[in-house]
Amino acid sequence: MARYIFVTGGVVSSLGKGLASAALGALLQARGYSVRLRKLDPYLNVDPGTMSPFEHGEVFVTDDGAETDLDLGHYERFTGVAARNTDSVSSGRIYSTVLEKERRGDYLGKTIQVIPHVTNEIKDFLHVGEDEVDFMLCEIGGTVGDIEGLPFFEAIRQFSQDKERGQCIFMHLTLLPYLKASGELKTKPTQHSVKELRSIGLQPDVLVCRSEHEIPEKEREKIALFCNVRPESVIPAYDLKSIYEAPLAYHGVGLDQAVLDAFQIAPAPKPKLERWLDVKDRIDKAEGEIKVAIVGKYTQLEDAYKSIAEALTHGGMANRTRVKAEWIDAEIFEREDPGPWLEGFHAILVPGGFGERGTEGKIRAAEFARTRKIPYLGICLGMQMAVIEAARNVAGLETAGSEEFDHEAGKKRFEPVVYHLKEWVQGNHISRRKVDDDKGGTMRLGAYTANLTPGSKVAQIYGATVIEERHRHRYEVDTKYREQLEKVGLIFSGMSPDGRLPEIVEWKDHPWFIGVQFHPELKSKPFAPHPLFEGFVKAAIEISRLV
Repeated sequence: MARYIFVTGGVVSSLGKGLASAALGALLQARGYSVRLRKLDPYLNVDPGTMSPFEHGEVFVTDDGAETDLDLGHYERFTGVAARNTDSVSSGRIYSTVLEKERRGDYLGKTIQVIPHVTNEIKDFLHVGEDEVDFMLCEIGGTVGDIEGLPFFEAIRQFSQDKERGQCIFMHLTLLPYLKASGELKTKPTQHSVKELRSIGLQPDVLVCRSEHEIPEKEREKIALFCNVRPESVIPAYDLKSIYEAPLAYHGVGLDQAVLDAFQIAPAPKPKLERWLDVKDRIDKAEGEIKVAIVGKYTQLEDAYKSIAEALTHGGMANRTRVKAEWIDAEIFEREDPGPWLEGFHAILVPGGFGERGTEGKIRAAEFARTRKIPYLGICLGMQMAVIEAARNVAGLETAGSEEFDHEAGKKRFEPVVYHLKEWVQGNHISRRKVDDDKGGTMRLGAYTANLTPGSKVAQIYGATVIEERHRHRYEVDTKYREQLEKVGLIFSGMSPDGRLPEIVEWKDHPWFIGVQFHPELKSKPFAPHPLFEGFVKAAIEISRLV
């Protein structure tokens, strides 16, 4: 049976619970243990799928089609363990399940209450897959004291009591603020955060303290004394140049040892850290730098494109090159010539998105990359914009556009080169969707197979002709325009197994111009960079040498 590590946060949000959990998972793996990481979010949305990227950052999609919190991306990137639908749950999903059971009569007429019905549902979620791994790391979103988080805290308190002694431990992340005027690190917020945790029946076994300044030994001893933890279990967490230094940094200050000690695992296997030493070496000893322009619509919040930013970093590691990504609002190109903005870049990436805003700017970015022979990677909507650009400017379809924009505007303005996907094959059955369906969970979601054209650029990049990638979209390029577009040089080099859905397009006479309907960034890892990002960065390096 798995041992459970519950990760909570206090004082302020965005302290890095997800990163600390992912790094700890990687360290336990390095010691030979199997791990799985989970996220329990207190918000009332059923999942993040319908939330604005400005609210929540990117939506991370799993192979089995779950739309989840971006922290699951960190978990996958650090451990290589593919996340599943059962690794992410929200209050909304818990309450939905409880209410469905109540409507069916499953509770046999009882009064439905937070305790025990909601907490039992959370505990049932925690039990799933507990016999599959050595350690289950469960991160609770938000901070202790949040009213919406209380059912989760109560559930993990009950869960730890239900388990045998020594099966569960609690790791709490807090902030040690530095007062510049007095030149002091203040421990009081951490003390109050732990006091709040203890008031609901949880005693932390390990305290991780974020700080911009070094934490003196006497301060660690003070925290240990007032928070009732061992001094060696007060772990400092300092800012890092790269998130991929986190496993080595946390190992250096004894986080994994503190956790194993809390479980009374002794002697513990020695960690094998070669993978992370290699990752650090590739970051520290980059041999050059390239500049990539990311032309998107959510550029004010970089978390909206978190996996893309990380996948570019991984592509840089594979080529021992530092990737400097700059975010450019696509709407600018609807008012201004993209030339002066994009002139100094070695590659252009147009990511996914929803809605018409900024799309004409993305089309102009694709045109700039095509005509100037600059490496281009279009992802999801970025592929669709590249196809529309080709249809308008090369194939002579001047009114080419997407049904998505007509649906949004409520009137027909475009020839639909991109159309609303009404049915597709999913496993052994056909999925069907209507334009007016509910928004949540109704897209083509999760992993699907694609067949690549032998001899195409993408087949060379992947070194294969059959691939599997994750999708998240409800609009598709229409294959009835395929012949017209291929005549002018835009090759449909990847298709769904039934030949109905275009997965990849590439320009035949361009050094590196690829559009993909899926999201390759979701499967990239620092120790296993995605081949498309590795190839994209390599192409940008070639361009940088010519400039």
